[in-house]
Amino acid sequence: MPGGEDFLINPYGLMFDEITASNLVRIDEHGKVLDDPLDLGYNEAGFVIHGCVHAARPEINCVIHTHTRAGVAVSAMKCGLLPISQHAMRVQQQATYHDYEGIALDMDERARMAQDLGKTSKAMILRNHGLLSLGETVREAFELMYYLDCACQIQIDAMAGGLDNVLQMSRSAAATATEQFERPDRPSTHKDWPALLRLLERRGIDYLG
Repeated sequence: MPGGEDFLINPYGLMFDEITASNLVRIDEHGKVLDDPLDLGYNEAGFVIHGCVHAARPEINCVIHTHTRAGVAVSAMKCGLLPISQHAMRVQQQATYHDYEGIALDMDERARMAQDLGKTSKAMILRNHGLLSLGETVREAFELMYYLDCACQIQIDAMAGGLDNVLQMSRSAAATATEQFERPDRPSTHKDWPALLRLLERRGIDYLG
């Protein structure tokens, strides 16, 4: 978490819509619980994955890991994430991959995962498992995961007609789109998050708790 080596993780046993800022579990870099408001503990595999990223990339303040249907489907594809949509261009050229080794309970896997992630990637596809995004802010990690999962959904839909019928964009177009997404002061980097928070407020969702 910002300002220290401890980090926050969701309690083990709550539905996602029950999780708020005030009931997150605080743990240290070794996985020791420092504060557990609901006394539910946390998922050990979650610590292996999230703790690995925080240890390897100290500039990162948020890690999101998902098992969505589309994300897992693409993670099981030999081709990986294809350059077939504008959504994919937000993450495709920087995405890294980590081969499946079983449920992430082995602390030794962390070194291999960190090596596969590398020093700059903020999007990772865990083969036969799911998706991972990371950011220096919660907003950044959320945006990357949003685009990554949307790109996976689009790829599954497009490939329903067969891979031979899927049009992949040119390398030059892909490179241009990636540069455009990463340009300084892109408007969405300061406009999307306030809009999302307003959406939660309109729906009466208490995310602070």
